[in-house]
Amino acid sequence: MSRVKLCRRDDVEVGAVRRFEPGGGAPAVAVANCDGGLHAVVDCCSHEDYPLSEGEVFADVCEIECVRHGSTFSLIDGTPQSLPATRPVTVLNLEVIEGDVWVELP
Repeated sequence: MSRVKLCRRDDVEVGAVRRFEPGGGAPAVAVANCDGGLHAVVDCCSHEDYPLSEGEVFADVCEIECVRHGSTFSLIDGTPQSLPATRPVTVLNLEVIEGDVWVELP
């Protein structure tokens, strides 16, 4: 695994999601702000290859929706919360250090 800096903590507003492309063959990352903190997942729906960062964040329950088919996923553990998705998305370890957002990439 490698650790990369994606942004500043303030770059992702509460209830929002942003897509980051670290490069070097690493997958795109969706960073969402909910539940009093930031959460990162690989930016790809497990049901169909579609960016989760284009969907809505439900900050009150810390979930993200794939706009392609409406599946929602927990930003805490990646588990699907609604069909048609049945497999979890990959949750990434995220750490904020002196205001910078770092994630561990697979």
